[in-house]
Amino acid sequence: MEQLVDLYQAPLYRFALGLTGSVHHAADLTQQTFLLWATKGHQLRDGAKVRSWLFTTLHREFLRMRRHDSRHPHTDLDAAEPDLPVVEPEVWSRLDGRIVLETLHSLEEPFRAPLLLFYLEELPYGEIAEALEVPIGTVMSRLSRGKALLRQRLQNTLSPQTSDPQVLTFPPSILHQRQGPTA
Repeated sequence: MEQLVDLYQAPLYRFALGLTGSVHHAADLTQQTFLLWATKGHQLRDGAKVRSWLFTTLHREFLRMRRHDSRHPHTDLDAAEPDLPVVEPEVWSRLDGRIVLETLHSLEEPFRAPLLLFYLEELPYGEIAEALEVPIGTVMSRLSRGKALLRQRLQNTLSPQTSDPQVLTFPPSILHQRQGPTA
């Protein structure tokens, strides 16, 4: 392994630097390539193809990294601050888990069940669909509508005097978009 790193580290790094334009990403990609070699390299039958395997693996990891970054873009908090909803300070003191759970339990069952399974039990869409015996599309639709209903009812419960729809009266994190497997 040491000889392999000595022989290919510089060319792999140059290739990664050319792909990413970032010394940090290039170093990460190079390291990830050698890590994959350490775990999967023994599967290569033809030792003459090591170089090709390393460059192909690095390129695939670069593409995977780019897909991940496009799906989960990084946003600087300072730059996003003007777009964040306004949260009234007194709402923080009035909001607690009991209010959220009571409001959740006030929802109709077709919306309540998927929300409970998704947020409290952390089940993926596929398992929710199986448990409720409905298609995945129905689960996704009910989750979307249920979150909107819950958000509206919480808003009404916590601040009925607020008429401006741009002013949220509860922390947006309570209805965050949980990422997870969908199958």
